[in-house]
Amino acid sequence: MKSNKHAGPPMTLAWFIWGLGALFYLAGFFQRVAPGVMTQELMQDFNIAASGLGQLSALYFYSYVAMQIPTGILADTLGPRKLLTAGCLVAGLGTLLFSLSDGFIGAGCGRFLIGGSVAVAFVGLLKLSSSWFPKNFYAFVAGNALSIGLIGAITAGPPLRFLMDIFSWRSVIFVTGVMTLVLGGLIWFVVRDWPQQKGYPGFTDRIPQPCALSFKAIGQNLFKVLRYRNTLLLFVIPGGIVGCILTFSGLWGVPYLISHHQLSPGKASTLTSCLLVGWAMGGPVFGWLSDRLGKRKPLYILGSMVTALGWSFILFMEGLSFFPMAMVLWITGFFSGCMIISFVFAMESVPRSLSGTVSGLTNMGVMMGPMLLQPIVGKLLDTQWGGGMLNGVRLYSLEAYEYGFVPMMGWVFFSVVLLFFTKETHCRGME
Repeated sequence: MKSNKHAGPPMTLAWFIWGLGALFYLAGFFQRVAPGVMTQELMQDFNIAASGLGQLSALYFYSYVAMQIPTGILADTLGPRKLLTAGCLVAGLGTLLFSLSDGFIGAGCGRFLIGGSVAVAFVGLLKLSSSWFPKNFYAFVAGNALSIGLIGAITAGPPLRFLMDIFSWRSVIFVTGVMTLVLGGLIWFVVRDWPQQKGYPGFTDRIPQPCALSFKAIGQNLFKVLRYRNTLLLFVIPGGIVGCILTFSGLWGVPYLISHHQLSPGKASTLTSCLLVGWAMGGPVFGWLSDRLGKRKPLYILGSMVTALGWSFILFMEGLSFFPMAMVLWITGFFSGCMIISFVFAMESVPRSLSGTVSGLTNMGVMMGPMLLQPIVGKLLDTQWGGGMLNGVRLYSLEAYEYGFVPMMGWVFFSVVLLFFTKETHCRGME
């Protein structure tokens, strides 16, 4: 009887429950990266320059980052089902607002709502992973979560560009908003926080009691997790890796490749998708290898070093043709998958009761990268603008892009250095 008690739910059901949450994470990633193939349309429709476009895109990240600590606490109190449902509903409404807005302010409010609401997706998904799957699956499942999200990002590349060549960008984004609202309804009726709530044995003796929800509890939990050595390090480190990926693929990579590699928008978005495909494939591999080796730190260091080297080639080596560039982008994206280790590494570095809080804090650090780098790169581009225009959109020189990309390189190399100061957990969590 005891073995059945801990056998857990059917894996097909666990993956289905998890999959509905993962679809919301996919939708959030789609919204995160979509401006990268809509740069000309957005600059024309809202009459903005590079700095304005950077701010419009970054509004997503401002609210996303601000929501991470509350999200971690809410995941530990309300549970993932309520959190993911509410997130879908707000994200759907924000998407509709963005698609229907005629001015920058309305569009910015839409992006802000989208970012704040999809902020709950990954942490909610991590909570579902920890309750519906055995512990030795955790890093692998987290890696697959990243892959599912990146399918959304890849969809926001050539497929979105193809649809925009047939329909307007507003029509395509409007439909995604409606689909997100429908997904919220499905999550509410199907998803449960624990297997026991559907009549199946779970991986704990009983359903843990949720933490009390209060501002005092938020402050206390945050203070507790910051006392652990790895917390702050794993807050800063992944921001450099993800910041480079989402600043390039999510905003400035396509116009850079169009201007200085003489590529069509379709081919440029295909190249940035190579980066995202590599990232999607690398996440599960690094998660699985880390579980098998029983260590977090060595693989993370290796992956980040190759990532930093790859960005040096992508951003500053001139004359790369299409296929070598595609290969370098894929390799860089694959090794960037090492950042998935951040979440399980951080969770093992604090007591289990603080898992939601430290996951939210780590995810905040992840999104600090693109939140800061996207507008900084745009601002630096505008400072180097030589006055060139095409169809009402500013043109920037190769030197301007290289100047703008310097902060990206600085952060990713800083991440490599900080990794050497982390403390190995040997894949053993704290009680």
